[in-house]
Amino acid sequence: MTNTYNPKFKPGEAVTFRASADVTAGRLVALTGAYTVGPAGADSAAVVGVAAASVLAGEVVTVYTRAGGVQSLVASGAIAAAAKVSSAAAGKIQTLGSTTNPIGLALQAAAADGDVIDVLFI
Repeated sequence: MTNTYNPKFKPGEAVTFRASADVTAGRLVALTGAYTVGPAGADSAAVVGVAAASVLAGEVVTVYTRAGGVQSLVASGAIAAAAKVSSAAAGKIQTLGSTTNPIGLALQAAAADGDVIDVLFI
C-alpha cells in the first residue's frame, strides 16, 4: 500500500483568512489569531502575505502567501533596489535597517512613501 501526502496549501497560493481589522488590497497582512489577519505592523514577525482585496474587519480576505514569489508592494519611504525589506506600519514595506524580520528583496527602487515596487519574498 502506498501512502501519499498533499500539502494543504502550496507556497505562493491564495489562502482565505478572516480580517481582524480593516485590510487594504496590496498591503502586507500579519497573523493575528487562528486563520485571522490584520495589517502588518512595523517589523512584524507574523507577516503571512499580501491581501488580495480591501475588506472590513470581520470579512473574509484572500491572501497571497509569502513563501516565494514576487509582489508589488507599497513603500513607506525611499528603498534602494536590491535592499532587504521588512514590514512597515499600515502594511507597507521599509528598508531592513535596524529591523530584524526581513520579508523580501526590493527588485526596484522606491523614491518616496507611496511608491509601489516589486519585491521578491524570501
